[in-house]
Amino acid sequence: MRHSRRMTNAETDRPVEPTTGWECWLTDMDGVLWHEGRALPGAADFLARLTERGRRYLVLTNNSTYTPRDLSARLSRAGLLVPEEAIWTSALATADFLSHQLPQGSAYVVGEAGLTTALHEAGFTMTDGDPDYVVLGETRTYSFEAITTAIRLIERGARFIATNPDATGPSAEGPVPATGAVAALVRRATGAEPYFVGKPNPMMFRSAMNRIEAHSGSTVMIGDRMDTDVVAGIEAGLDTILVLTGSTSAEQVSRYPYRPGRVLDSIADVLPLV
Repeated sequence: MRHSRRMTNAETDRPVEPTTGWECWLTDMDGVLWHEGRALPGAADFLARLTERGRRYLVLTNNSTYTPRDLSARLSRAGLLVPEEAIWTSALATADFLSHQLPQGSAYVVGEAGLTTALHEAGFTMTDGDPDYVVLGETRTYSFEAITTAIRLIERGARFIATNPDATGPSAEGPVPATGAVAALVRRATGAEPYFVGKPNPMMFRSAMNRIEAHSGSTVMIGDRMDTDVVAGIEAGLDTILVLTGSTSAEQVSRYPYRPGRVLDSIADVLPLV
């Protein structure tokens, strides 16, 4: 495939100029940098170029299971060098949001270490005795008992927060139920609508930009999904790049009422823009 075919503006189909003025970069993880534990072509070079040029950046993920340290180690095993301070998860975004809403609050958490650690570090207390919030995150071991407790606490007045609305997540065996699916169960049982902090809520991008002191006018978001990465980027006022190595095909782009700034084949094609 020719270089000019890969690097095109989504609206004009003209070759993209390599000078962008972007000082800060946000990029999705799965489908952009890696997939099922393996680095995608060009991802290591892209990260190295960001570091070489001194660009401020964060790698984003809606998955709240792992801590940034865990994710940094997992990425490193795939040959992707990302320091833990350069990773921003929906768990961190949720903890940041709640710490501003109710400092030193309490929560009943259904989730893994990525979420409980983030909330602890934000000053929250974990409890099942009349908490301020029920916080639902990602876990591969959803417990009927834990979900029942969450439902009863919400009925008693706890506010319902969920890290992200993804209904399914990937696994080697195929899709698995994710936070959005379990949130739908709790919502049906309680009548309470959860507040989702992660993508496509642009709040996740704004909290990420605050983390690296970025301005929307000089920041770009790279993602593989139109319905989360691109729409949230647009709503946060960012330039957007869609890569075609994940959930969205080139043919699907025109079905959406909004468009990314650029559509490129892969993260390798983003390298000249850094």
